[in-house]
Amino acid sequence: MPNPASDPLQTPRLQLRRISKRYPGCLANDDIDLSIAPGEIHALLGENGAGKSTLMKIIYGVVHADAGELIWQGQRVNMRNPAQARSLGIGMVFQHFSLFETLSVAQNIALAMGKAAGTPKQLEPKIREVSQRYGMALEPERLVHSLSIGERQRVEIIRCLMQDIRLLILDEPTSVLTPQEADDLFVTLRRLAAEGCSILFISHKLGEVRALCHSATVLRGGRVAGHCVPAECSDPQLARLMVGEAAELIADYPKVRGADAFLRVKDLSWHNPDPFGCSLKNINLEVRSGEIVGIAGVAGNGQDELLALLSGEQQLSRDDGTTIRFGNEAVAHLRPDARRLRGLAFVPAERLGHGAVPELSLADNALLTAFQQGLVSNGLVQRGKVEALAEEIIRRFGVKTPDSHASARSLSGGNLQKFILGREILQQPKLLVAAHPTWGVDVGAAATIHRALIALRDAGAAILVISEDLDELFQISDRLAALCGGRLSPLRATVDTRLIDVGGWMAGRFDAPQSPASATL
Repeated sequence: MPNPASDPLQTPRLQLRRISKRYPGCLANDDIDLSIAPGEIHALLGENGAGKSTLMKIIYGVVHADAGELIWQGQRVNMRNPAQARSLGIGMVFQHFSLFETLSVAQNIALAMGKAAGTPKQLEPKIREVSQRYGMALEPERLVHSLSIGERQRVEIIRCLMQDIRLLILDEPTSVLTPQEADDLFVTLRRLAAEGCSILFISHKLGEVRALCHSATVLRGGRVAGHCVPAECSDPQLARLMVGEAAELIADYPKVRGADAFLRVKDLSWHNPDPFGCSLKNINLEVRSGEIVGIAGVAGNGQDELLALLSGEQQLSRDDGTTIRFGNEAVAHLRPDARRLRGLAFVPAERLGHGAVPELSLADNALLTAFQQGLVSNGLVQRGKVEALAEEIIRRFGVKTPDSHASARSLSGGNLQKFILGREILQQPKLLVAAHPTWGVDVGAAATIHRALIALRDAGAAILVISEDLDELFQISDRLAALCGGRLSPLRATVDTRLIDVGGWMAGRFDAPQSPASATL
C-alpha cells in the first residue's frame, strides 16, 4: 500500500513538535512529535493511559498543550477551541456519538455547522449529495433515534465532510459496527485518503490497523515509543510495541463443550416501555457450566434489556419466573442480591456509576457486591477483610493503583475494568454475566481479562459474555449467537462459525445453514 508520507517533497498536513501536557500527578504527553501527510491514513496506537486521548484533544482544541508547537499546513497555529479546528478543516468523530436522538439528521448537522450554513431544509440536498458521493447514504429527514448505530456514525462523518474536511480524526470507529459496516467504512476512508484527506485513526483492533493504515505512531507512558508500517508487522509485534515485552498477549484458547446447563432462558419476551428502547422477543438461551457463550450484536438491539433481566435489575412477576432459571430454580422474579446468593456475578457495561461508585475507594467498591462473602458480621463491616479482598484483587489482576484507598475515579478505564472483573471472579460464581469486558481496554489489559475468564471457565463456571468485539468473541467463546432487534439467533459452536455468519446474524439474517457438527452441540 503506497504511503503518502514517503514523499519527501510533500508539506505535512499536520506536524506536532515537542508537545507536552501535564495534569496534577500525571505527565500525559511528554515531548511528542507527530507528522501526517496529505492523503495519509495514520494510526495512533497505545495502551490505556498512554496519552492518545489527550493528544487528540490538543489537536482538536479541546485542551491546550503546556509546551510545543502545532504546525498546520506549514503554519504555526494556536488551537484555541474546536470551532477553530473545524474552520481549518479538522473534524473529529468521538467514540461516543454527540447526536440529539429526537432531532433529524439534517437538524443535527445544521446545529454543528451554524446559521451561516443554512437551515436544515436548505442543507438536505447537500447532505444527500455528500452521503451518496462517499457511499454512506443517509435520509436527512429521518430522526436519529430511528437509525442503526452504523447509520449514526455516518451522520457524524458526513457532518465533518460537509465542512471541507482536510484531517479526520476517528476514535475507535469500528467498535460498534458489524463486519460489513466496518468494510463499508474502510472503503469510504480509502476514498477520502485518495482525494487528499488525512486521517488519524485510533483503534485497539490491530488487524484493521494493519489492513487500513499507511503508518503508525505508538505511544507508551505519554512518550513516542516508536513508528512502524502496520502492514509490515504482525499483531504480536504491534502489541509489544504498545506494551513492551510481556507475557503472551494474543492467544488461541482451546474450545470446550461444557457440562450441564446452569443458566436456562426459555421463551423470554419483555415489552420495553421506553420508546427508544428495545423489546425482547422469544429469547431461548442455555449456558453450560464450564463454557463461555458469546453474544454479538450492534448496540441497541436488546443487550441492555437482556442484561437487566439476567442481573435482576429488571424483575418479572412470579408467574413469569420460570422463563429464567439458575440450575433448576426459577429466578426471574428475584432481586439482584437474591440471585447473587444463588451464584450470580455481574460485570455491567458502564464501569463508572454502574460497576463502581467513582468517589468511593477501591476497598468500598469491593464491598458493594461482595458483602455477602463474609465481609459483614452481625451488621458490622469487617474492614480488615474488605481491605484484604481489595488488595488481593489489585495483586492478582495487576491493577495499577497506589493502594486500595484510591478512588475508583482515579484509575484508568482498563485498570478499573480489571478491578471490577476481579471483584466478581474472586467471589467464585457459578454464573458470570459480563458485558463488554474489554471495551476501550488496551491489548495488555485485554489479555489479562481473557486469561481470567478462561481460568474461571476451566474451574467450572458458566460464563455469558455480551460484546460488540467479534475478534474477542471468537477468541474466548465456546459457542456464539447474536442479538438483532430483540431476537436471538440460534447458538452455534465457535469452531463451526464464520465471521460472515455472525455478521449476518447481527443484521437479522438467522436462516444461514447450520453444519451437521454444530447441530449436535
